[in-house]
Amino acid sequence: MADTFDPLWKSVLRRDLADFVAFFFPQFSNEIDWGQPHRLRDKELNQFRREGRPRTLIADLLVSAFLRDGREVLLHVEVQAQREPNLARRILAYNYGLFDEYGLPVASLVLLADAGKRWRPDAFHNCVLGTEMGIRFAVAKLSSYAQLVDELLLERNVFAWVAAAHLLAQRTHGMSPVRYMEKWRLVRLLYERGWHRRRIINLFKVIDGLMALPPELQERLRRNIVRLERRRDVEWISPMFQLCRQEGRQEGRQEGRREGAIDLLERQLHRRFGALSPTVQKRLAKASPEQLAQWSEAVLDAQTLKQVFSSRS
Repeated sequence: MADTFDPLWKSVLRRDLADFVAFFFPQFSNEIDWGQPHRLRDKELNQFRREGRPRTLIADLLVSAFLRDGREVLLHVEVQAQREPNLARRILAYNYGLFDEYGLPVASLVLLADAGKRWRPDAFHNCVLGTEMGIRFAVAKLSSYAQLVDELLLERNVFAWVAAAHLLAQRTHGMSPVRYMEKWRLVRLLYERGWHRRRIINLFKVIDGLMALPPELQERLRRNIVRLERRRDVEWISPMFQLCRQEGRQEGRQEGRREGAIDLLERQLHRRFGALSPTVQKRLAKASPEQLAQWSEAVLDAQTLKQVFSSRS
């Protein structure tokens, strides 16, 4: 089962940026005036991705904030999933590009979330004929907490729990029964901490997403959570499973209709133009419901297979 971390890190970064800085970069947290509103500026960051979003990147964020001395700055945050040879050079390009475009000092804070211990790039420099160019930026290493998971779960900081869940997801990759036990342990601890409802729900969403389980173990977890909440006379997490079921059934019905449309179109195409090549079959399998409907209409009048796929509604 593949683990997908990207959207989870992004959402919790947006919601709890102050906790992220306080946990991973505590030396800078008190310099930022968190009482002042900060503004997300992700659109500005996107324009500096000349070659698209790096595949090794879990999440990134650009925020304008104020320091306690009154200066406005840009905070450029990255969470890096695995080694990227040109990471430091790319951070330099982003940092200077943002500074040049907006005239504000830029602080780049990079969390390295790869499982290794030695990779820790924090600078890029180039010096030639008396001209020097470069950058040094702040780096934190998630693997440095690998032996401290139990201690992390005693913390109130949201990102202590995010870090613990991420590390446990890495540790239990390919070991679903072990992951189930760890995930169930985290859920029980959420309630034992005595936190308020919204905090428990938000943290559970992160844990649930980072530590994905096969359907049978997820169902087992759901039943245990239902029993746990009945004992505590609450309904906080268990309704989320019902919503997911409803969404799943809806998605299942939609996928069923799409597969039926593909099957019908394949028969129509085969009858009109003969056996379909693997390329055509793959194209049908990837098509949206709208494309399938359009091609189903086009096949009635098209003289060639090419005309079917080149039709425009």
